[in-house]
Amino acid sequence: MKRTKIKDVLASKPEGQEVVVKGWVRTFRNNQFISINDGSTIQNLQAVVEIDQLEESTLRRITTGSCISVQGTLIPSPAKGQTVEVKVSQLEILGDSDPEKYPLQPKKHSMEFLREIAHFRSRTSTFGAVMRIRHAMAFAVHKFFNDRGFYYIHTPIVTGSDAEGAGAMFRVTTLDPQNPPKNEAGEVDFKEDFFGRETNLTVSGQLEVETYALALSETYTFGPTFRAENSNTTRHLAEFWMIEPEMAFYDINDNMQLAQDFLQYLMKYALDNCREDLEFLDKRAADEEMTKPQAQRNELSLIDRIKFVVENDFQRLTYTEAIDILRNSNPNKKKKFQYLVDQWGVDLQSEHERFLVEKHFKKPVILYNYPKDIKAFYMRQNEDDKTVAAMDVLFPGIGEIIGGSQREERLDRLVSRINEMGLPEKDLWWYIDLRRFGSAPHSGFGLGFERLILFVTGMTNIRDVIPFPRFPGNAEF
Repeated sequence: MKRTKIKDVLASKPEGQEVVVKGWVRTFRNNQFISINDGSTIQNLQAVVEIDQLEESTLRRITTGSCISVQGTLIPSPAKGQTVEVKVSQLEILGDSDPEKYPLQPKKHSMEFLREIAHFRSRTSTFGAVMRIRHAMAFAVHKFFNDRGFYYIHTPIVTGSDAEGAGAMFRVTTLDPQNPPKNEAGEVDFKEDFFGRETNLTVSGQLEVETYALALSETYTFGPTFRAENSNTTRHLAEFWMIEPEMAFYDINDNMQLAQDFLQYLMKYALDNCREDLEFLDKRAADEEMTKPQAQRNELSLIDRIKFVVENDFQRLTYTEAIDILRNSNPNKKKKFQYLVDQWGVDLQSEHERFLVEKHFKKPVILYNYPKDIKAFYMRQNEDDKTVAAMDVLFPGIGEIIGGSQREERLDRLVSRINEMGLPEKDLWWYIDLRRFGSAPHSGFGLGFERLILFVTGMTNIRDVIPFPRFPGNAEF
């Protein structure tokens, strides 16, 4: 017989039909009740073995972590919390698991421990739920853009440009690190390297996808990016995925509207298609909230935070208006902010962003027109010569989730800004060319995919929403 996924078995009406299910044993009780999961759902299926049905040697091999195939009759279940179960007629051990050595025992494990065994953590209920939601969100990203006529562009992972001007990049080289070739000045001669020049892993696909926006109009890239920052925080990874749409003929207002439509679409998709996993993670998040001090707890449950995004129009205000609100707020006046807001031009922190969203407006917020001195070279300069047409989308519980801008399409302004920031003009010749031949107003934004998954799943550490996290001191698996 053909295997049926446990998700489909649990949704079936029990009419005495024969089914075959295959999966991994979660628990085995009383030599009779086997709890099986195949990853298709958060729910386990109970398979019931009659006493003395199996030989003692087979019973000993049904252990937590072992993989089995079960054939039997689907019947109504008298047990609490499940509607069906399988009455076993045949059972086969597909893969043994030594209970003395298997690291995932049927008990609660710490997130730190599970990161050490990332090759097994997907078998836990929590990580199964997170990864199913991650898949659903990735699919929804492509569906959103495809349905709106955007083109998916694969931007390079190995690049010779630094989109952010940040310098925290991973170098790519085939040169011998012990004895690299040198030029006449005694410096490493990268002309002898594989690409004939210095290259790095990309920090962003934005600059490259802009070239296609100025030909295909509406484009996006969705791929891995890399930052060599020595950040050991719950919000930073060395390898992560970025969603970066770029659109010709969009101004800052069009950009803000697309960002809102995109985020609301993703949140609604999660509510409509990941309900069981969200309900499990909602309960998990609620339990975790209870361990925090009252002042640090989220006012909304996980599912309510997602609904909060779907059901509220996003509040739009300028950076200058936000600074005025924050400067006059009670937390600032009473010095309860860790970073006090005392002057125009400061870079806002997560605590400021969350105050605007959760306390002041009680809805998602889009800030725009930021000081140019704290933003990247490619952002369009406003007429006041102090601000740029940049925008950030702020969410409850997390702060900034999207950053974007109208891009600088004027050749003279772009070149002036590149030189002002001390960036190598020669490395950006092709980007400057886009303004030299058929330039057009255009905009775009970036959404860190893992930051999105953090929000949707309620997980508190970004290392737990990517299959194999990369961070300082860790490149295991």
